[in-house]
Amino acid sequence: MSGIKVVGEEVYVPDSTVVTNGVLRRLIADAKIGGRIVICRELIQYFENLANEGRALGFIGLEELRMIRTLCTKHGISIDTLPINRKFDNIDAAIRELASELGSTLITSSRVQALAAEVLGVKVLYVPSTPTNEFILDKFFDNETMSIHLKEGAKPLAKKGRPGKWYLTEAGSNILTRDDIELIANEIMELAKNSLNGVIEIDRPGSTIIQLSDYRIIITRPPMSNGWEITAVRPLVRPKLEEYRLSDKLLQRFNERAEGILIAGAPGMGKTTFAQALAEYYIRKGKIVKTVESPRDMKLPPYATQYSKVYASPEELHDILLLSRPDYTVFDEMRNDEDFKLYVDLRLAGIGMIGVVHASSPIDALQRFIGRVDVGMIPSVIDTVVFIDKGNVDKVYVVGMTVKLPTGLKEADLARPVVEVRDFMTGELEYEIYTFGEQTAVVNVKNLVRTDLESRLRNMLLRMMPSANVEVDGKSVNIYIPKEDLKNLRKVAKRFKKLENEYGVEISVKVLE
Repeated sequence: MSGIKVVGEEVYVPDSTVVTNGVLRRLIADAKIGGRIVICRELIQYFENLANEGRALGFIGLEELRMIRTLCTKHGISIDTLPINRKFDNIDAAIRELASELGSTLITSSRVQALAAEVLGVKVLYVPSTPTNEFILDKFFDNETMSIHLKEGAKPLAKKGRPGKWYLTEAGSNILTRDDIELIANEIMELAKNSLNGVIEIDRPGSTIIQLSDYRIIITRPPMSNGWEITAVRPLVRPKLEEYRLSDKLLQRFNERAEGILIAGAPGMGKTTFAQALAEYYIRKGKIVKTVESPRDMKLPPYATQYSKVYASPEELHDILLLSRPDYTVFDEMRNDEDFKLYVDLRLAGIGMIGVVHASSPIDALQRFIGRVDVGMIPSVIDTVVFIDKGNVDKVYVVGMTVKLPTGLKEADLARPVVEVRDFMTGELEYEIYTFGEQTAVVNVKNLVRTDLESRLRNMLLRMMPSANVEVDGKSVNIYIPKEDLKNLRKVAKRFKKLENEYGVEISVKVLE
């Protein structure tokens, strides 16, 4: 601010930029300007309309104007409001016109506004935003803090630990008021608007989502929520793929065969962190990687281009990615039909895709595509499913297609195309997906086969000892026999031993008293 020179101007007209970013307030507080300030009444109405719509910018503008009036009184500066009384498409154009009519100095932080005013012969005081290096949320975070939760009427809370192993603790001893939360929200919005590392991803009536450096910040306010609330999340670590200690077999698949990858897991289990590590891995391998995010909170090397779903339509993203032809596209937080459709279209076009979805089990993630794509197309879209639990790779499925008689069916003419889902490490078939009539069946083959084996084993044992009570629990088989049948036990003992070897179970005989 020390480099600002004001020559002979005593009347100033501020535009919206110097109000919302706090520049005007700092100019007054630091005695950089004096004389008379004229606020365009249409600017007050502009902020009021935004506030009535629940937009954070409206609240910030009105609060700044309130503080500015208080400071002007304290520093002996006259402050007036004047209307322009003509319609303008842009509020800053109206303010520029007012400054021209008054012959006053326009104060702005917008380079475009400054240039336009100079073209019209308006005197300009151009003051770029100077973001502070201190961030108000930093005091709530330490090396173990995953997120902080600020809610009016409650003490600040912090979630500490690691994904899947965390605890909630108080991050302050004072109960936060609405004014406290609004003050913090205003500072966050100001930083997001004026920082090179900040962006307001979404600003809706009742909620605002901001990405500010490493912080992902969600602000909610009435009537959307029952009170003002701020949630800020910051990643604790940025592990490389090698730190997940994956098997050489899985790394080889990522290098050679995996092009339709689905990363699944419950919220907060580390899905996006793994997707980020995988993206960095492909970049180090010389691949072109792009991302589709909302908000853009992945921390990737400059070689990766990160697109926002908020600022582009699905059609625009489709065209950009299809024409630029990246080797891999990371699609973070796939939620609705448009997201899944974009993933499918790009994958079928030959682009390697890495999708991130919320799911309580790996098969649930795959089922998200049923109904959105023909069953027979699933293996062409998804070939690898990685399930993340507590920050680690818990399960990996591979998806393939074959024509056969589905497990459990008997008639040969019921053979059909079947999607097979196998455990990648063991090769064991766990699920089959196929159409049966008008329905799509997702069958747990592992449980079906085990149930069938248990049923056959129970029937054979009952034929040997009809009066027994047989319980099969996995590989443990308990046979309860009346005391009078003890004499028959020797006759079947060898057959029991043979069944143990054949089925891999342990048979125990207990006498009923």
